[in-house]
Amino acid sequence: MTDNRGGARRALATHWYAWAMIAPVVLVLGVIIGWPLVRGVYLSLTDANERNVARTIGANHIEATYEFVGLDNYADVLADPVFLQRLVWTITWTVLCVSITFALGLALATMLNREFRGRAAYRMALILPWAVPGFVSVFAWRFLFNRDSGILNKLLDGGGISAIPWLDDPTWAKVSVIAVNVWLGVPFMMVALLGGLQSIPGELYEAAEMDGATPWQRFRHITLPGLRAVSMTVILLSTIWTFNMFPVIFLLTRGGPGDSTEILVTQAFREAFVSSPRDFAGSATWGVLILALLMIFALVYRRSLRKQGEVW
Repeated sequence: MTDNRGGARRALATHWYAWAMIAPVVLVLGVIIGWPLVRGVYLSLTDANERNVARTIGANHIEATYEFVGLDNYADVLADPVFLQRLVWTITWTVLCVSITFALGLALATMLNREFRGRAAYRMALILPWAVPGFVSVFAWRFLFNRDSGILNKLLDGGGISAIPWLDDPTWAKVSVIAVNVWLGVPFMMVALLGGLQSIPGELYEAAEMDGATPWQRFRHITLPGLRAVSMTVILLSTIWTFNMFPVIFLLTRGGPGDSTEILVTQAFREAFVSSPRDFAGSATWGVLILALLMIFALVYRRSLRKQGEVW
C-alpha cells in the first residue's frame, strides 16, 4: 500500500503539468456530461413529470412530490409496442444512412484522389454541405421537398410526372430524411477516406500494375485493406451520430407524417416536451436505453475489430 501511494506521489510530482492541463477538461466534462447523465439515470427510476417536480409559480415554490419507482419505467417502455417500432426504424435508418454515406464517400474520395483539372474546386464544392450549418441545410431541403411549390416537384411537373408527396407520405418521408442525412454526412466521410487514401503508398499500386493487376483487383487488395483502420473509425462515429440524429428528423418531418419517421431520440424528446403532462421520467428512460444500446453496439464492434487484428 505504501509503495502504491509513493508511486502515485512520484507520478503526480513528475507529471503535474499534464495533470493540471487535463483537470479543467475533466471538470467541464463532469459538469456537462457526467452530472446530466447521473441525473437522467436517477429520474428514470422515478415517476417525475411536470405535475410533481419542484417548480415556482409566481412567489410560491412547490416542492417535488415524485417518488422512486425502481425499474417500472423500463418495464413499461420495453413492453410498449412503440419501443419496438421506434427501434426497428432507428436501426433501419442508421444502417441505410451509414451504408449509403460510406459508399458515396468512398466513391468520391477515390475520384478526388486522382490528378485532374479543377480538382481543388470539386473538393471545395463537395465539402460545402459540411460547412453549412445543419439546420440551414435541413430548412433548404424542406423547401425543396414542398409538395406544391418545391423545386423538385416543379422539375417533375415539367417532365410530365405527377408531384410526389415527399413529406406527406410515410414511405416518401423516410426516403426524404435518409436523403438529407446522407447529404449532410457524405462530406465528412469523403474527407476522412480521402486522407486514408493519400496515406497508402503509391508504390503498392505501381507494383500491382506492373504485375498485371486490374483496377478492381488493385481496389480490392490494396485500397480496401489500406482504408480498413480509417473505415472502421468513421463507420463507428457515423453510426453513433446517425442513431442520435435529432435535427434532421425533427426539423424536416417533426417525426411525421403521423409518427412514421420517429426514431428513439425524437421519441425521448416527445415524452419530455410534447406530451401532456410532460413525462420527464419516461424521457429519461428512453435516453438511458439509447445510451445502453449504443454502448452494447460499441462493445460488440470493438470485439469484432479485435478478432480481425485491429486495435481500438
